Amino acid sequence: MEAQAHQTLSNIYLIYLPVAVVLTLLVALIFFKNSKIFMLDIFNGRAEIADSTNALFKIGFYLLSLGFALFQMRTRIYESITKATMYEVLSDKIGTLSVFLGIMVFLNLYLLFRGKRKSRENQLRQRVRRVEE
Repeated sequence: MEAQAHQTLSNIYLIYLPVAVVLTLLVALIFFKNSKIFMLDIFNGRAEIADSTNALFKIGFYLLSLGFALFQMRTRIYESITKATMYEVLSDKIGTLSVFLGIMVFLNLYLLFRGKRKSRENQLRQRVRRVEE
């Protein structure tokens, strides 16, 4: 029975890890492709700095998301693991990762909108200074 439990636990890892990596890559691809527009706006059309900043955000997203996914790999030891238990463990792990990725997307959106607001404030200050001079 222990060999079967070990095999089922291996199956959990073999299913979870590729799903976690693909899910992280898909979210990053969609988010960072679309965030480039915000970055260009924040940096007043300066593509080089917008692209560089977007790339740095992407690296941070990958590190945090894949690091979290790897932390999720840990599974408690079961005396016997049925297929139903395997699906429950997988759904718990993938669901938790999905929630984490959603939080990461909203955190990045917050940072983008905050950057946009700060950029607009700086532009207004510069206009006011020009008018005052």
